Amino acid sequence: MKKIRSTHSLGAPAPQDSAHLQVQGRAEYTDDIAELPGTLYGAFGLSEHAHAQILSIDLQAVRSAPGVQAVYLAADIPGVNDCGPLTHDDPVLADGVLQYVGQPLFLVIARSEEQARRAARLGRVNCQPLPAILDVKQAHAAQSYVSAPLSLARGDLNAAFAAAHDVAQGEFAIGGQEHFYLEGQVAYALPREDGQLLVYSSTQHPTEMQHVVAHVCALPFHQVQVLCRRIGGGFGGKESQSAIWAAAAAFAAHKLQRPVKLRADRDDDFCISGKRHPFLHQYRVAYDREGMILGADVQMLLSCGFSHDLSTPVANRAISHVDNAYFLPAVQAQAWCCKTNTQSHTAFRGFGCPQGVMAIEYALDDIARKLGKDALDVRLANLYRAAPANTTHYGQEVDGKLLQQLMRQLEQDSDYRARRSAINAFNQQNAYLQKGLALTPVKFGIAFNLGLLNQAGALVHVYTDGSVLVAHGGIEMGQGLHIKVMQVVAHEFGLPLSAIKIAPTDTARIPNTSATAASSGTDLNGGAARDAARNVRQRLARLAASQFNCSMDEVLFMDGMVRGNGREISFAALAQQAWAARIQLWSDGFYATPGLHWDAAKKQGAPYFYFAHGAAVAEVLLDTLSGEWKLTRADILYDAGQSLNPAIDIGQIEGGFVQGMGWLTTEQLVWDAQGRLRTHAPSTYKIPAVSCVPQDVRVNLYEGVNHRQSLYGSKAVGEPPLVLGAAVFFALRDAVSACAQHQINPPLQAPAGGEALLDAIDFVRAKAAA
Repeated sequence: MKKIRSTHSLGAPAPQDSAHLQVQGRAEYTDDIAELPGTLYGAFGLSEHAHAQILSIDLQAVRSAPGVQAVYLAADIPGVNDCGPLTHDDPVLADGVLQYVGQPLFLVIARSEEQARRAARLGRVNCQPLPAILDVKQAHAAQSYVSAPLSLARGDLNAAFAAAHDVAQGEFAIGGQEHFYLEGQVAYALPREDGQLLVYSSTQHPTEMQHVVAHVCALPFHQVQVLCRRIGGGFGGKESQSAIWAAAAAFAAHKLQRPVKLRADRDDDFCISGKRHPFLHQYRVAYDREGMILGADVQMLLSCGFSHDLSTPVANRAISHVDNAYFLPAVQAQAWCCKTNTQSHTAFRGFGCPQGVMAIEYALDDIARKLGKDALDVRLANLYRAAPANTTHYGQEVDGKLLQQLMRQLEQDSDYRARRSAINAFNQQNAYLQKGLALTPVKFGIAFNLGLLNQAGALVHVYTDGSVLVAHGGIEMGQGLHIKVMQVVAHEFGLPLSAIKIAPTDTARIPNTSATAASSGTDLNGGAARDAARNVRQRLARLAASQFNCSMDEVLFMDGMVRGNGREISFAALAQQAWAARIQLWSDGFYATPGLHWDAAKKQGAPYFYFAHGAAVAEVLLDTLSGEWKLTRADILYDAGQSLNPAIDIGQIEGGFVQGMGWLTTEQLVWDAQGRLRTHAPSTYKIPAVSCVPQDVRVNLYEGVNHRQSLYGSKAVGEPPLVLGAAVFFALRDAVSACAQHQINPPLQAPAGGEALLDAIDFVRAKAAA
């Protein structure tokens, strides 16, 4: 496949299409939409119990509060009281039983947002407390699950352990993560004529919002229109979790026949919405004298919260990515989706892959220390390679050669070996400051792991002045989806980016869309837009060929002109002529990811279109007295195939890496014994700040090409870079182990905050002294 030619349209580092609006504060988000006269405002009354039977509810003070127009309970919902994406176990308003602290119980509608929020605090609920399960081990012991356990295996595990030189085993806990999108959850619902509803929703999944609103309001889908211009961050937190806000605003608007806005403040957003699933890994990994893995047994306990949400798909992806970048001859990965009385955990950037990857990386780190080897050497030895060691445990082939080359290139480019020697010398000379270094890879499967979601539609309209409007089903959440789709269409028509405009995402334009998730936004929507653009271009080429007296294959679209047989005409003039000749200047387009197949019963097949790869080196400096640390340098090499937009891709790589680092180090979610989330604001929940990012960050794109028939040979960049944040965690573990000359495996848990680091330091020093 030829490389993309770097032009003004494709392969160039173009800025995001709305960047100029965002930096000026003029980009319109859902909360910025001009409100109609008569708009009312909603607020939820929230549960104060982790688990309780509702005996009675006294809402008299709520109804009598200033400005209150209506108060709704579950019984007032016109249709189905449910907003669960897969299983009907997630009520919009609690009915009969309270299942977590922060669960919406009633909805207040008032003349102002402040009046609604103040009134919502006045409800009095009489409850009979019920036993609450707050710990994943407790849930597992009680067989409290939201779905059946999952298992994925191959090879003879017993034989692998019997032949092993030694076994690395232990338990590793990984905390959850708050999405912390800058724009909180918000929906604005407007009643329309004949019972229709228009809902502006800050969501990654307009079609799901359309369906939920329709079910809750007892309406057919065509009566509900959902619109979204852009969202201020999502990371999975606005895939299914935006449903409760859209549904509540919509049914109130439908009942009152008045516009209703429902917006969460940061505290309520934290307390109501789900997070990344916390995991508890129990692992046993057999290996030989050289550190080669012979077999791996990984048991995963997911803390899912009170309802199913997307837990089974998350667990499926976790067990399919337990190999990360390594060939496992024999493996058994099992996952239990444990039901607890907390917020229902949900999709988050990486969707289970990061949690699955951490299990094998932790074990490899153990193995290296037990054998007295550098962890990089053990990782390199176990990488996927030539056949037959190039097939995953679910039967899909991996490009082992690419992984080997990418890792070796980063090892060389980052000067890993020399830095390792320098760090060892530094650690020997310093009693209290210790440095750590780690290089970790990622192999990330790109596609939804439910085949039917891998499809998209688009519309392309060419106007008679040569400008182009594109509509697709994806959501711009800051990741640069729109600019990449614009580049695709501009490339197909040979036009400058200024000639292309993206319409707001609208269920009335593009129906039956998939969520913007699974790192597939550009692949799917860009593919659909390309299909639509090519349909129009073919018609224009036919017209031009008839005028130029040449074949259609000789017609060239470039630089705003259409050329052939030594003649040329502007694109705009040709569009005008096509209209005059009654030639259709718009088209729909459709894309379905090819080559996917999956046997759900056997858990075998090719569930992913291709794999994106990357690797990162992290160097840290740890103060062993205080537990404070700094990331002093990061080197990242990422396989983006033929990048559609290097500037956007590098930005996503940097952002994903830092978000992954935050998940594994500073971002700690804490629930107390009553099930109350105590870290529900920036004052108590620490995301990485600017000061956490080192000045020395070196990001490069691997010179490669996607040999699958992807969009111009490009590869996805949304989720995989987050996994590279693991390098920071393992660099910290390396620094801790240096406190005992790397003779002891530190029991470091994630997130590796100051207390966790000090605990691990105390452990290794005590063991070394014993």
